[in-house]
Amino acid sequence: MIVVSDTSPLTNLAAIGQLDLIRQLYGTVIIPPAVAQELLNAGETNPASFAIQTLDWIQTQEVTNLTLLQTVQSNLDIGEAEAIVLAVELSAARLLIDERRGRDVAVQLGLRITGLLGILLTAKQRGLIAEVRPVLDDLIVNGFWVHETLYTEVLRLASETRSH
Repeated sequence: MIVVSDTSPLTNLAAIGQLDLIRQLYGTVIIPPAVAQELLNAGETNPASFAIQTLDWIQTQEVTNLTLLQTVQSNLDIGEAEAIVLAVELSAARLLIDERRGRDVAVQLGLRITGLLGILLTAKQRGLIAEVRPVLDDLIVNGFWVHETLYTEVLRLASETRSH
């Protein structure tokens, strides 16, 4: 299964020590050069930056359809645009992406998408994590924004009740 990732799922899961969930769920993940550069630009001490330099299951691949890239890039940052185009080029089974505009473009291009919250729900379904809430709360503490309604919905989908 070919899976392409944008920056957000990698940086956010790396920040809380849960990056391996992506490997456990999808095996090898392919990222475009712009995403690799965004991760490297985070600095040597950033867990995601360290990960892409040391983990062999995160692989970088060039984007070749520059015409599609120019079209897609008009509304998105370069990392999201390259991730979407690479997913199209590789006929990826899934694109890991969080940003709303990027998700909308990806869906318009016929891609199957999963965001960070979907990764957590799948990880729980497969028994990789016992509960979604503690991981989701760690993400929020580390700066990942989730609307209150979506937070509640994710916990409902995970069959976890809300308590604060």
